[in-house]
Amino acid sequence: MPQAPSTKDFRAEVYDVVRQTPAGHVLSYGHIARLVGHPNHSRLVGRAMHDAPMELLLPCHRVVAADGRTVPGWHAQALMLMSEGVRIKANGCVDMRAHEWQPETTL
Repeated sequence: MPQAPSTKDFRAEVYDVVRQTPAGHVLSYGHIARLVGHPNHSRLVGRAMHDAPMELLLPCHRVVAADGRTVPGWHAQALMLMSEGVRIKANGCVDMRAHEWQPETTL
């Protein structure tokens, strides 16, 4: 079983990835976990995003579920994504094929 990452370092790495996600693109919790070297910790990414300090001004709206689902109850998320040109499909999910960010290299 993989060892859980250090909370402080893990969150800093997650926030750095989210900060770099360009407008018009999204990342899933699992993709972020892989990028920071902890592929089995997508739920910790979700917890880090939930607990992200407002003063960091992170583009949290660019983080979605692997299937493109937005955060339940956060209706403004889809509007914010659409304002950046992200396509929301009829089922309410982000078009991941068109908008998932694929960084050139591991961050």
